[in-house]
Amino acid sequence: MFVAKRRQQAIAGVESHVRDFFAGHEQVQARDYDLGPGRRDAVPGLRIIAAGPGPRCNAWTYVTAGCWSAVEKHGHGIEFALTGPAGDVSFVDLLAKIAYYHAGHHLDLEHSMPIGEPWMPGSSCDNLLISLPYLHDPDMEICPLPNGHARILWALPVTAAELAYRREHGHEALERLFEQHEIEPTDPRRASVV
Repeated sequence: MFVAKRRQQAIAGVESHVRDFFAGHEQVQARDYDLGPGRRDAVPGLRIIAAGPGPRCNAWTYVTAGCWSAVEKHGHGIEFALTGPAGDVSFVDLLAKIAYYHAGHHLDLEHSMPIGEPWMPGSSCDNLLISLPYLHDPDMEICPLPNGHARILWALPVTAAELAYRREHGHEALERLFEQHEIEPTDPRRASVV
């Protein structure tokens, strides 16, 4: 009972933080997401919050609420944001995959995750790199909760070649390449920087 109540408080806290952050956007909606039989216990009560374009970001942003409670340590855990060029249910499904993967692999800053397919049709990006939420104000990253906080990290679509470069040269070197090439991270057809 205590765990379920704490989980509900955390989900409500993340949802409130994201709604406040995206206040003034045309659309901010949250919906429950059931991972399905055999997987729903990994991230019980998962919600996905979708924020349409607005003053903070001219793209769609999707944020998990529920990952925190799946693997939190001492009141601190992680949620994930994914930003795309349009509103699309496939982004909701991709975030659910991230949530499930995180429950088993404990993703963190600078980790990566294979998607197994392009993040959008026609894209060469088929992996995700967990990064700081650079597309958003730093205020989005830390979400205070009653007994700790959730850190909202960005799931950035990247290519296999970019991940190979990162393994060889380091995370900061890859981020410098992204800056040098001035990538548009929401463009599914962006070229690999390596």
